[in-house]
Amino acid sequence: MEVIRLHFGIMVAAFLICHVEGKRDPVLYCGACRALVEELYYEIRKIDPKKMVVVPLAKSELYLTEVLENVCEKMNDYGLYVDPSTQEKSYRRFAPRDNEGIGSVDFKNFKFNPEESNTLKYACERVVEEHEDEVISVITKEAENLTNKLCTEKTGLCKEFLHGEL
Repeated sequence: MEVIRLHFGIMVAAFLICHVEGKRDPVLYCGACRALVEELYYEIRKIDPKKMVVVPLAKSELYLTEVLENVCEKMNDYGLYVDPSTQEKSYRRFAPRDNEGIGSVDFKNFKFNPEESNTLKYACERVVEEHEDEVISVITKEAENLTNKLCTEKTGLCKEFLHGEL
């Protein structure tokens, strides 16, 4: 009888482990999606228009797949930002890119934590893994409002009322 209970307990535990996904932090996954779109858009803008053929290189599936392989490495350049007036949390880029200055980044409203960047990187990797087809589809077919199209409409990772377009 004890063996049956043990087997039953193991089966229930295995079912729960395989079928129950932990609750995702909506701010984290929305932030990862938004940062992903921002970084992809930045990479696309860097492409020389002269390298275009029938399908522009910047929007070819092969090029986008290659960019997606490394885009989550850039999540270390983002931090959790708390809006001082609304207390709304979001992830924002704080590190300047190659040819940019620091600009008017308000560092006092960022909450820097080394684990946060690793968590954001992991969330970005999950978004890419789970939604790669949607990412490529939106980037290759859409010209405007990429963040809203991908992060709100296609994946549901962001709520419409949160944040403006990147």
